[in-house]
Amino acid sequence: MNPADFERFLQQSLADRKVSGGEKVALADWLDQNANTDQKKGVVRHAAFEVARGAVADPDAVHVIAWLEDILKVVCPVMSPAATTGSVASHAYFSPGEACLGEIVNLFGQARRTADVCVFTITDDRIANAILAAHRRGVVVRMITDHEKSHDAGSDIHKFRAAGIQVKLDDVHGPDAYGLTGHMHHKFAIFDGTRLLNGSYNWTRGAADMNYENITDTTDPKLVAAFASEFKRLWNMF
Repeated sequence: MNPADFERFLQQSLADRKVSGGEKVALADWLDQNANTDQKKGVVRHAAFEVARGAVADPDAVHVIAWLEDILKVVCPVMSPAATTGSVASHAYFSPGEACLGEIVNLFGQARRTADVCVFTITDDRIANAILAAHRRGVVVRMITDHEKSHDAGSDIHKFRAAGIQVKLDDVHGPDAYGLTGHMHHKFAIFDGTRLLNGSYNWTRGAADMNYENITDTTDPKLVAAFASEFKRLWNMF
């Protein structure tokens, strides 16, 4: 089974709300060949929860599934892709191309509780749609962005505010003696308090299509804590 086949396998298994003996054997064989690390097992676990969420119509039941997933992350932390006990997962991505874009969208898709976003600008609708989808799932999104860039043509900030997402702008300080103002130029985000995304990559189509940029995705607790502290400081300032 490739990843697409695996998702179809999960869907078919869920159809009768049972996991048969044959399905258990097939799943175990697939895991042996394709998920031989804790991080990969965490991704598989996440995929199973996503299939379950998609089959639940009752919004309250979806919250029950989210509760169960959070409990299992504590009971079986080895299964968590972002908080594996005793290990740090770090990956680098580069543009032009869609590697950076794909990882940003992926992390919003995996977020379950919180997403603290501190970025210069957002004009790529593919990223905006991922943020809005996370918000609709109940993820608490907080955003800090640049005041001037929020007025640019194509800025998605108005969409976030209209959807009820908390947004703060760096407009508390006026121009200096030379008539200049500083920019909130960060490009980082923290997901569920355990995963950090940071780099030069602007959240724009131009960054994906033309610019030489980078992002790093890491679960290093020291780095996550440092950026979380900076986000808190800026959030309180603005």
